[in-house]
Amino acid sequence: MATIGIISDTHGRLDHRAYAALADVDHIIHAGDIGDPAILRELETLAPVTAVLGNNDFPEYGDSVGRFARPVLEGVRFLVAHYPRDVRVTAAGSAALAPGDPLPDICVHGHTHVPKLEWGSDVRPATLLICPGSAFRPRGGFPRSIAKVSVEGGRILSAHVESLEGESLFTWPRHP
Repeated sequence: MATIGIISDTHGRLDHRAYAALADVDHIIHAGDIGDPAILRELETLAPVTAVLGNNDFPEYGDSVGRFARPVLEGVRFLVAHYPRDVRVTAAGSAALAPGDPLPDICVHGHTHVPKLEWGSDVRPATLLICPGSAFRPRGGFPRSIAKVSVEGGRILSAHVESLEGESLFTWPRHP
């Protein structure tokens, strides 16, 4: 089993609570608006990092950080982009997928600064759509937040978005 930490919109500042909240993960996904290459270096002291460029990022990250990322972690396919529209997969395709690319199990985006965890027909063909909110400047009355996903053997076991104080904001699957 692996735990994937998801963060976005750090804008050059990594809150010590976000760093602490990600200390137990096996891999980190940064969904853009990183703000400073030092953020990725700091996160890499915790776990391997997959990151994408946001609208406030520039080529200073080198070839390893592009507009889209498609990591496969524990057999689970992720599609990562900064903009929500880029991770929506429709009958017409997606800006982030070429014809014949495998469909994602989990779509991850940033940009809105509003945390979200969705599932069901609105996110198909993916199982989950996750926006971790913002670890720096949240919107919509939400606190600073991150997300975590547990995966194993090609299956998504659980996902949740939590405030940097550890309060659960959204959880999947929902338990009665």
